[in-house]
Amino acid sequence: MCAVNIETPDVHYARSGDVSVAYQVVGEGPVDLLFVPFMVNLVWAWEQPIFVDFCRQAASFSRLILFDKRGTGLSDRPRELPTLEARMDDIRAVMDDAGSERAALLGAGSPGGQLCALFAATYPERVAALVLHNTWPRVVSVPGYPFGEPLEEWHRRVREARLNWGTREYQKAELRRYLPSFAGDPEFEQWHVNHERLAASPGAAAWFMRVLMETDIREVLPAISVPTLMLYHEKWRDGCAYMAERIPQAEMVELTLPDVSTWTDPRVLEHVQRFLAEGRVDVAPERVLTTVLFTDIVDSTSRAAELGDEQWRELLQAHHAAVRAQLARYGGKEIRSTGDGVFATFDGPARAIACAHRTIATVAELGLDIRAGVHTGEVEIVGDRVEGIAVHTGARIAAEARPCELLVSGIVRDLAAGSGIEFEDRVVRELKGVPGEWQLFAARLSERAGIR
Repeated sequence: MCAVNIETPDVHYARSGDVSVAYQVVGEGPVDLLFVPFMVNLVWAWEQPIFVDFCRQAASFSRLILFDKRGTGLSDRPRELPTLEARMDDIRAVMDDAGSERAALLGAGSPGGQLCALFAATYPERVAALVLHNTWPRVVSVPGYPFGEPLEEWHRRVREARLNWGTREYQKAELRRYLPSFAGDPEFEQWHVNHERLAASPGAAAWFMRVLMETDIREVLPAISVPTLMLYHEKWRDGCAYMAERIPQAEMVELTLPDVSTWTDPRVLEHVQRFLAEGRVDVAPERVLTTVLFTDIVDSTSRAAELGDEQWRELLQAHHAAVRAQLARYGGKEIRSTGDGVFATFDGPARAIACAHRTIATVAELGLDIRAGVHTGEVEIVGDRVEGIAVHTGARIAAEARPCELLVSGIVRDLAAGSGIEFEDRVVRELKGVPGEWQLFAARLSERAGIR
């Protein structure tokens, strides 16, 4: 490993929609390595020699890209709640601004790792490799997944963060929990307290923890096609093993130091360097994680008979124009018209839900009732066509909706955590031609929704 002289790098800003995202670039290695932490402050972090050593080590074999998530550090703090799609947009914006076509992603803990895993499944063409450090697909235990902690414990943590984040006693407790080797070191404790204060406000920290509590990416895992390395400490073994079993050809490596922070353990980057140097098979992705939206006009046959061919044709044209206007607004891609409905795809569920919600309201002004269904799953891209069981599932979910109702699948609810979208249990259904029983939810935008 060659030595790299390193100084505090300049801070740059990438534009992601209306938000400025702060980032830094360190080193000139042959592969881009994008580090996605829980939260950080890009200026104050460089006051910590251990963090500087982490960056020096990474820059010895890579071009390291660091960034502050929106709502943290030096990045903008928008009033709207950021959706997962918005946070993936931020990664793409940083990569684009830094001139990175493809990068290896290093996700720290479940907050950083879940986002990296979702990004890799959605945009595999932008990801050279995926490294997840102490990442679980969800942090709350549920039937069939006993590895998380009780929901009541996470509610307590969220409340505690909201009340005590940034206080000296709270941060000392966090050090004892996650960095026991540094607990009792006055100099490190002082830096850590200031870093947490500068990285996020108490409200932002509590919000990020609440999103972590609600997020579940278990159904995303089989759609990850990029080379994946799982690094974990003993206490995180079960949840990481659960992920590795479901990500195709994932490799697991156990770490031994008691500290679980990504940047305090030099062996993390040793394994990253080895993994990237092995030259894993790189196959052009044909299957990606996609959100599908289906809409359908209610009682279209009787309405057509009532209006006559000419008036019905004019009404259909107005309907299609209204739908396409909303697709353009929310970044949807129309795949095909289904005669009296539409099939479209999105990068994530929150925008698909917002689009469906607005489309239902807009089309109602034309005197038409529509139903809609949204599902997220792995699809196959064949030219301009989008195929796969996820497509059939989305269509069947839409068929179950009532007039002016939007129904979504469970994975859509799990990936829309923190977006301000409200979900109401509707029914458990067997969907025609789709295996198993499906819990469906009615979705609508609340006043606090992070997308409009």
